Amino acid sequence: MTCHLHALCLDAGRPLGLARFWSGVLGWKMADDSHDDVVLLPSDDTGFRIRFLPTRERKVGPNRMHFDLTSTSLEDQQQTVARSLALGARHIDVGQRPEEGHVVLADPDGNEFCVIEPGNNFLADCGFIGALACDGSQEVGYFWSEALGWPLVWDQDQETAIRSPHGGPKITWGGPPVMPKTGKNRLHFDLAPPAHGDRQAEVDRLLSLGATRIDTAQSEAGPVLMADPDGNEFRVLTPR
Repeated sequence: MTCHLHALCLDAGRPLGLARFWSGVLGWKMADDSHDDVVLLPSDDTGFRIRFLPTRERKVGPNRMHFDLTSTSLEDQQQTVARSLALGARHIDVGQRPEEGHVVLADPDGNEFCVIEPGNNFLADCGFIGALACDGSQEVGYFWSEALGWPLVWDQDQETAIRSPHGGPKITWGGPPVMPKTGKNRLHFDLAPPAHGDRQAEVDRLLSLGATRIDTAQSEAGPVLMADPDGNEFRVLTPR
């Protein structure tokens, strides 16, 4: 068995405040957690939680990953935008054209996300979080397909997308050119090895697929910090 996507992690200056924002946007509840991070649990088929981790580093440049939120109608799209703005989001310009139907916003920490117009065929069978849209190469799409055991649902013109066999959001990569990396990514994945599995065997498998181990001096009790072929950080957690 392969590891599974346990959480999408967001580094935040104020984790609780950012968690409250996304709880309001998504309708997810916060988990009771005694750690420094704050966790939102999915209320749909998303299949992974969202963790908000404390950081003192300021955001530099656009993120390589963002949410694409779906809409069932123009009114539904407008309601999502209005709800987000009321919770602390703001409109931003990332070069979108006036004729494009999606709305680009940033959360209170400046993390970009899109509210997609109704009738988007690519996300038609997805839930409210339609996709985690990533800037990345075709190679990294292939890597994550193998890493998670998720099939490719799109592979054209060097653009790739994968989706869990159980449903939930798609993860997409736009192909070259890939945005230059500016410091540590604020969004990253936490992977959980199979229950009671051999984490080192899973780390070795990910290395064979093209990942690299970033910090080789980590404690065996803590997460293993790695990077995918595009240099995006992710962690392999301790088996439970």
